[in-house]
Amino acid sequence: MKAKLLAAGLTVIAIPALAETPVLTVLTYDSFTSEWGPGPAIEAAFEASCACDLRFVPAGDGASLLARVQLEGAASEADIVLGLDTNLIAAAAATGLFAPHGVSATTTLPVAFDDPLFLPFDWGWFAFVHDRTKLPEAPTSFDALAASDLKIVIQDPRSSTPGLGLLMWVKAAHGDRAADIWAALADNIVTVTPGWSEAYGLFLEGEADMVLSYTTSPAYHLIAEGDDTKAAALFDEGHYMQIEVAGKLAASDQTDLADQFLAFMLTDAFQSAIPQTNWMYPAVTPAAGLPEGFDAFRPAVSLLLPADEAQSARDAALAEWQAALAR
Repeated sequence: MKAKLLAAGLTVIAIPALAETPVLTVLTYDSFTSEWGPGPAIEAAFEASCACDLRFVPAGDGASLLARVQLEGAASEADIVLGLDTNLIAAAAATGLFAPHGVSATTTLPVAFDDPLFLPFDWGWFAFVHDRTKLPEAPTSFDALAASDLKIVIQDPRSSTPGLGLLMWVKAAHGDRAADIWAALADNIVTVTPGWSEAYGLFLEGEADMVLSYTTSPAYHLIAEGDDTKAAALFDEGHYMQIEVAGKLAASDQTDLADQFLAFMLTDAFQSAIPQTNWMYPAVTPAAGLPEGFDAFRPAVSLLLPADEAQSARDAALAEWQAALAR
């Protein structure tokens, strides 16, 4: 009897000593975690080498990520935030909630990018997408779009990184004329959606002639659907770039695992999943190259405000947008 009790006692003692599988929590935008997004493939690839449980937590569209982190502060259960962009990283850095990543990155971005807190994982150009069977000749500038009777769908800059990118696009391209551009565009806007998915869905349902998206969006239709009817309107004044980034939260209790994930993010295993799931350009061109159609709508001029300038311009740009839409 005593031997049995001793054995039972040893068993009880041994159970807490068993190592639990560490969990890495990544806060990101909804489409990244969807079944057709990059999340599932990246989760499987990382877990194959990390001996961990990688969990993606969706939190709306890109701009909502920063709002959530600011709300939760150091109490956030997330270890990494993935899906901010260069229009938001100055504000994100100012929270003091992010820690240096320590990764020496070599990317194939078309512009120089070096930030101690944030690493890029993909990039693209914003553009208005249309169906060329319904709209054979698309506008070639914001002025031409405003002068037309075309209906457009855009995203809310307070919750969506494409929506905020459009504000920066107008500001970077037209400077002091930005308020006039918005006033002229106001009657073209059918609705403003919280995020990209809702806006693109309305466009596909025929509720608008054009939708704010990316120059690579037509590649999705070409590759996934065999549909070559979608096109991106190329504007004479150039197109604003989006560089999406990830950063490690300083309060993370999985710092080593977070560092491992950030380094993994720039490997071919991660980057090769981006083109045909997130439909953006990868930050590091995969060994297999880019899919068909990715360079079909390449702008002649690229626009991008430095992070601090984008942060400084945000409030004024948002006020111009709100004033125009309130009329």
